[in-house]
Amino acid sequence: MTAIHVTEWDETEGRGVPAVFVHNIFTWGSDEAYGFAAQRSLADRYRLLLVDRRGYGRSPDTDQSDFDADADDLVELLARQECGAHVVGHGNGGLAAMLAAGRRPDLVRSLTLIQPAAFSAATGHPVIQEMLHRVRDSAGVPDSVTPEQYLRASTEGLGMAMPDPTPQRLRAVATSMHERPVWEAVVPLSPLRAAPWPTLVVCGTWQDAPELYRRYAGEPLIACAEAVAETVGARLLRVAGYYPHTQQPGTVNAALRDLWR
Repeated sequence: MTAIHVTEWDETEGRGVPAVFVHNIFTWGSDEAYGFAAQRSLADRYRLLLVDRRGYGRSPDTDQSDFDADADDLVELLARQECGAHVVGHGNGGLAAMLAAGRRPDLVRSLTLIQPAAFSAATGHPVIQEMLHRVRDSAGVPDSVTPEQYLRASTEGLGMAMPDPTPQRLRAVATSMHERPVWEAVVPLSPLRAAPWPTLVVCGTWQDAPELYRRYAGEPLIACAEAVAETVGARLLRVAGYYPHTQQPGTVNAALRDLWR
């Protein structure tokens, strides 16, 4: 088993219930731009465990980032917690969190999914069908494209600011460029629907997002979030913006506190 890196934030001296956070692409657990830095205030009552998925942050390199391998890593981390943990996942990390929770629901206290990339939950939706058709027909990322070029195209090319291309950021982008496609994942939703713990799905409204980003990413993620929430019987929380936990941390953190209580 690959020994992934986990950043721990804890002001409770070990007395707090653990909460495991699983990040999306281009980032790592404690990242301020796309990760969970804005959730640090929750460490006043909880023991926060911020995962760096394989190939990201301070975790070891991997030939290909894979949602199944991430789920295995999460199950191992959850099993080390004395009484399980709350689980929070964003994007591709949300997909891994769903897989891990479905495999070992006994290790989970609650599940929060921030715009999870679990597109198999909404394959019949026309927006998802359009996205799958577009990405499956694409030629992929050419070998000549550098991580910095890919980062620029994925941010400035869609009307957003590009974060500083630091070595850590570019390593995360390089890993993201070669992740196993999330549309290959089939999430077993029945165990999540039958689980005794609560599930919260968080979704941005995307009303102020750049048009291209909203069309290509936002609309499929909204459809996916709505489908997941309906299928597993979760509460759906809509917040302004398109990165809920970084753009609206007060709202998201308050919802997490309510759920964890």
